[in-house]
Amino acid sequence: MKPRIAFPFLFAVILVSCQPKTNTDTTTGTVPIIKVSFSDSVSSESLDGRLLLMFASDETKEPRFQISAGLNAQPIYGMDVEGMQPNQRKTFDNSIFGFPYANLAELPEGEYYVQALLHVYETFELSTGHTVKLPMDNGEGQQWNRSPGNLYSKPIKVEIKKGEIQHIELVMNEVIPPIEEPEDTEWIKHIKIKSEKLSEFWGRDMYLGAHILLPKGFEEHPEAKYPLMIFHGHFPSDFGGFRTTPPDPNMEPDYSARFDVEGYNIIQQQEAYDFYKRWNEPDFPRFLIIEIQHPTPYYDDSYAVNSASQGPYGDAITHELIPYIEKEFRGMGEGWSRFLYGGSTGGWEALAVQVKYPDEYNGCFAACPDPIDFRAYCLTDIYKDKNAYYYPSEHKLTEVPGHRDYLGHVQNSTREYNHLELVLGTKSRSGQQWDIWEATYSPQGEDGYPVRLWDKMTGEINHEVAEYWKENYDLRYILERDWDKLGDKLKGKIHIYCGDMDNYYLNNAVYLMEDFLESTTDPYYAGEVDYGDRAEHCWNGDHENPNHISRLRYNSMYVPKIMKRIMESAPQGADLTSWRYQ
Repeated sequence: MKPRIAFPFLFAVILVSCQPKTNTDTTTGTVPIIKVSFSDSVSSESLDGRLLLMFASDETKEPRFQISAGLNAQPIYGMDVEGMQPNQRKTFDNSIFGFPYANLAELPEGEYYVQALLHVYETFELSTGHTVKLPMDNGEGQQWNRSPGNLYSKPIKVEIKKGEIQHIELVMNEVIPPIEEPEDTEWIKHIKIKSEKLSEFWGRDMYLGAHILLPKGFEEHPEAKYPLMIFHGHFPSDFGGFRTTPPDPNMEPDYSARFDVEGYNIIQQQEAYDFYKRWNEPDFPRFLIIEIQHPTPYYDDSYAVNSASQGPYGDAITHELIPYIEKEFRGMGEGWSRFLYGGSTGGWEALAVQVKYPDEYNGCFAACPDPIDFRAYCLTDIYKDKNAYYYPSEHKLTEVPGHRDYLGHVQNSTREYNHLELVLGTKSRSGQQWDIWEATYSPQGEDGYPVRLWDKMTGEINHEVAEYWKENYDLRYILERDWDKLGDKLKGKIHIYCGDMDNYYLNNAVYLMEDFLESTTDPYYAGEVDYGDRAEHCWNGDHENPNHISRLRYNSMYVPKIMKRIMESAPQGADLTSWRYQ
């Protein structure tokens, strides 16, 4: 628990220091004036969206692919535009907020590669009566820097000099092309259905998709019906981690900086091929495995629950998509035969869906889940803390960390994550992590957008919003509040795994969840919570292999536990044989 900030003067300094500054010192010259337009060759219509201006210190990649909140952050500035006309110039000057430099006056002298991009918004007439403007997913999983239809300019090299008036013009005359959808194979099928529930909410046709991995012998055993394994996670472009041939012998090995491993691309292909071989072993159970596509106009997936600003994704997935898949691919179609698993976002989804639809699923395996107790919303207690960006102190300003490595070295702060998001999009429209939590957990505001949990600029927490989060999405609180109704339905179904040095401090919420689960009686939860020693994000319960290997084995590592659960809990008369062929 963090005590209240004692001195109003200190908080006033924080507020002032976070505001964009205007350079009024005429003795030192002015900041660059950068005008951006788009050519009528790429669009003859007026456009709405988020206009981004990016700088990069090197040309190894386009600036749009170098934007991050970490130690390798590159400068970016953003503004909302509505009805921007072809060839109309929009001006970036010192009034435009940026990251990591709050304004152009702070941009250091030097040579840069500069680029502009328009993240295009569409208009939605919601069933709630609100009109909102948001970026529609176009098959890329809500990635602003590669979303088809977005406009951008080719990078140009500029030199920024202090004390000189500089005028730079950028013309966006490129369009990100469409993405080809994956083709069906013998093993992997792809489906997409119109969701009536989501279409009604969004005021237009909305779709859900999935990639389905078929079991060995699917065509040869038409009598068989199969249990269903649902792998939750970020937007999948195709079914991952499954490969019918050995690694490409001509592939050049690459280096994974995240894991400090040479040739990680080859390792990934080998693991995918090894899974294919395990999938075909005589004693491997025959399941259907699916990866779901449920991007929203706010993020690369919906978090698989109903929410005020995103609509009834939980109901749409559980009551529309899952039954459709089971009907088309001979799933059993009963709650005892469905299992949920995933890591990070997928870990939270697996647990949340199990909690919110307790009879529809028979077990969840939640690895490194996003915060499952909002008293540990990463490093913030949203109910008691006053500010999410700064620790309280009478005389010292210390930022709340946002990311660490397994030795505790901090790369960036919570404020930095959020300020980058504020540059990428206002009104929770950045398509990034903290904004999707708001889009999922917050009530809908009068303007139709999610209500902020905290002031995005200052970090001051809105505790009324925090209470809404608590009642609707704080999974530990919901379990504790409703255990008398949920306990019997969830007994033996909850399995949670997390590294004790998770990069995003997600283990702190797992500790609090474990405290509650271990306190349960009548019934005792009879599940599992486990930790990886010095393990980073996203440890998933494997004590034998390093993280860079175990993260590639989600689709097989929980199978023994799922089989044990099936044998213990299948109702009398359940089909336990048709899918157990060799």
